[in-house]
Amino acid sequence: MAAPVVRSAAPSAPVTRLGVEVADDRRPGALVVGVHMPGPGFSAGLVRGDVLLAFGATRVGSAADLARAVARSRPGDEVRLTVRHRGGGYQQLTAVPGIVT
Repeated sequence: MAAPVVRSAAPSAPVTRLGVEVADDRRPGALVVGVHMPGPGFSAGLVRGDVLLAFGATRVGSAADLARAVARSRPGDEVRLTVRHRGGGYQQLTAVPGIVT
């Protein structure tokens, strides 16, 4: 009797990551509650307390909006982030999302 053939699952597509943990804010946006060091968000200059308002051309109304926008992006491509800082100022940052290995 021959041994059964075990087939491995096809490799999954890489998952793009920004390297931040976010939560819904009281206003539109995704509140940064954690920044992974090292990581794309840290390299871009994101800090805890920032609120992400846009990821590229996509407006971010919630943490789920940001997750969907990051997942649709391509690893290694620069993305412009629009951020509201805790003190109320706004800034444009450039991030290069990566993949989890």
